[in-house]
Amino acid sequence: MRVAGSHGQESSLQAQEKELRATSTGEIVKVFRDRACGLWEDRHGLSRLLRAVADGSVTVVRVTHEDRLARFGGGWLKLVLSVYGARLEVLHPKTLGGRDELLEDFVSLVTTFAGRLYGMRSAENRRRLLAESGQCQAGSRR
Repeated sequence: MRVAGSHGQESSLQAQEKELRATSTGEIVKVFRDRACGLWEDRHGLSRLLRAVADGSVTVVRVTHEDRLARFGGGWLKLVLSVYGARLEVLHPKTLGGRDELLEDFVSLVTTFAGRLYGMRSAENRRRLLAESGQCQAGSRR
């Protein structure tokens, strides 16, 4: 399960977990959560998931939508899972094709990068305000 940010998205994570648990027919061994952009490679939940697949403790990975695993590169992740004898189950697979799927991917990219840019600008403004108030030095990162 993954949500794109760390604030205000806890209900989305809970809803994803509830749906996955309700539709599961097998034993749930572990639940992996990430509060990060699906484009980032350095996601702790994804890293823990891949280690669990590699050591054989997880053989089925279930997600509500494929983009909850990763925004792009899902095919590579499926390949890695299969190399270790695991498979990916997607509750709601994409039904789009061609132009509609390309448009959805483009909107997803623009949304992700706009959010990252907004976050960077917000962090810069916080640093500037702290520096102006004398609570930190202008060049320091907090």
